[in-house]
Amino acid sequence: MLDHVSIPVQDGPRAAAFYDAVLAAIGLRRVKEVNGSVGYGREAGWPMFWLEPGWLAPQSARTARPGLGLHISFRANSRAEVDAFHRAALANGGRDAGAPGPRPQYSSGFYGAFAFDPDGFKVEAVVREDLRP
Repeated sequence: MLDHVSIPVQDGPRAAAFYDAVLAAIGLRRVKEVNGSVGYGREAGWPMFWLEPGWLAPQSARTARPGLGLHISFRANSRAEVDAFHRAALANGGRDAGAPGPRPQYSSGFYGAFAFDPDGFKVEAVVREDLRP
């Protein structure tokens, strides 16, 4: 079980504006900020996803680069949340990586959407209707 995930970002305010909108669509919000890093979660003080602009120095070899295989999937509660996540991504500097829709090749109840964030990382929102109680 994961406790949290952190990703490097090139421009902290730009990334935070993107994720503020995109994650709000699935019920996550900023719950903590420390030295420029921004943490998102459902509960105050309990971040599960972090943006880390401090990891990156300009022109550093550690600069975030697309295509490194990083893919983060956020669980949504409904198809409407998945749709809202995708709309928010495209309206806030993201690029389409897969429109909302069923993906039976993954599982019978899989409904998801994909986007590239402003740093080129692939993010997803999914509701797994086949796994609901």
